[in-house]
Amino acid sequence: MNIPSAFTSLCALAGVAQLLLGMRLIERLVAAPAPVPAARPPVSVLKPLCGVDPLTELALESFFLVTYPDYQLVFGVQCETDPVLDVLARLRARYPERDVTVVVDATLHGSNRKISNLINMLPEAKHELLVVSDADIHVPVYFLDRVVAAMEQPNVGLVTTLYTGLPGAPGLPALLGASQINYTFLPGALLARQLGRQDCLGVTMALSKAVLAEIGGLEAVANNLADDQVLGRLVLARGYELALAQVVPATTVPEADFASLFRHELRWARTIRALVPVPYAASVLQFSLFWAVLTVLFAGGVVWSWGLFLFVLATRYAVSRKIDAELRLPKTGEAWLLLLRDFCSTIIYVASFTGSQVDWRGQVMHADAGKLPHR
Repeated sequence: MNIPSAFTSLCALAGVAQLLLGMRLIERLVAAPAPVPAARPPVSVLKPLCGVDPLTELALESFFLVTYPDYQLVFGVQCETDPVLDVLARLRARYPERDVTVVVDATLHGSNRKISNLINMLPEAKHELLVVSDADIHVPVYFLDRVVAAMEQPNVGLVTTLYTGLPGAPGLPALLGASQINYTFLPGALLARQLGRQDCLGVTMALSKAVLAEIGGLEAVANNLADDQVLGRLVLARGYELALAQVVPATTVPEADFASLFRHELRWARTIRALVPVPYAASVLQFSLFWAVLTVLFAGGVVWSWGLFLFVLATRYAVSRKIDAELRLPKTGEAWLLLLRDFCSTIIYVASFTGSQVDWRGQVMHADAGKLPHR
């Protein structure tokens, strides 16, 4: 064993250890008793929308099917010709009993168009409790019960959720995108929280109007690309805690081509690198199959290096099957796909250090470090 192969083999084993710890945390999350809120106050759910992606109607319909007793759905678009308005019209006709408000307003309040959309929607929210959710999120019927139960915990100022990836298009790009979310992001995010990080994930951001006003309103994050992370940091800075609800919705992975997937994941990567540079640098250890392949190359293909590679591959495959079973996910983790996924992730990881510019639905923005605005 030479020095390079020793180094890469240690990196591969470190990645496996991280994954196994993350898998254990997923098991613990799923096995925990389902929380029931002591009260069910009315809730306003804010859904900023822009255009139609694969499974948009299915994702939005899941919010119409939630069994919470009293909630309002507030949808916002910035263009009166947005095709998502036709989707909303069909859903409103299908579920006339739902309390639905649609806001069409193109007013901009900063460089972040999603936050501008939310600022325009907020005056129409009837209730004190707000749940902000992305357009492509699929939720179970008990979603609001679990979120409200988390909000009831002492000193909680904001509630967020993890999420899984649901391929929204046929073909390899969507499978690769879902694989990254389900088998790398999800266990990694739980492990980071176990180590003390309290990240706010934009798929779900639940807080009261009072807490939102206390941190300066949505205007405080109107110019941040990572609006969810900055919002979370503002809440933490006021002395509140950021809770994780015991529910895991799914997000649509709509990319049908590799170029779209690369742009999307590069935006994620550059944003995370700007926000948490040291943990992001260490995240390269998650690519255990990449390190295992390097070990085979550096060791000259000796038997032990191939044994390490097969061990890492078998472990990664077994963990992916376990995650699928625990969270009842469609199978997106074939062994060869996991290997390809690691090499794609390595390319994106390297590319993330070559600049800060990102593409967000055709809008060019720059990843920022999530510094709190001056008050």
